[in-house]
Amino acid sequence: MPFERGTFRRGAMIGVMALSVVGLAACGGRAANPLHAGNSRGGPPPATIGVNGYLWRATLDTLAFMPLQSADPFGGVVITDWYVNPEKPDERFKCTVYILDSRLRADGLNVTVFKEVSNGAGGWTASPTASQTATDIENAILTKARQLRLSNLHG
Repeated sequence: MPFERGTFRRGAMIGVMALSVVGLAACGGRAANPLHAGNSRGGPPPATIGVNGYLWRATLDTLAFMPLQSADPFGGVVITDWYVNPEKPDERFKCTVYILDSRLRADGLNVTVFKEVSNGAGGWTASPTASQTATDIENAILTKARQLRLSNLHG
């Protein structure tokens, strides 16, 4: 009887050790480790952004005339600060651009434009913008993104 009990205990220990080794071996694979994804040498992963790169670059290029308040390449949000046109100092504009998709698509972009008008006493009052303004900025960004993609494809 003692021999059978020892065999059972020994078999259980070997089984636990085998499962531990298999579990540890699964942790060591580079493909399963997201820190090593796409890099076979084990170095840091290549830098990527969370949205379509062409839309991102085109957004920054199109809105380059406005001061930038924040830009989140992983979330796909670009927020400008207030811009005052020197020809119309009584108006100022601000834009928020949301890149919604990782593909270069027209519906993968949402632009919101805010407008304020000077009240004459040093303050600003919110004012409605023409709906066409946001559409025009979206179209300009999309056109620039397509140009960037084509220039990348052709060399």
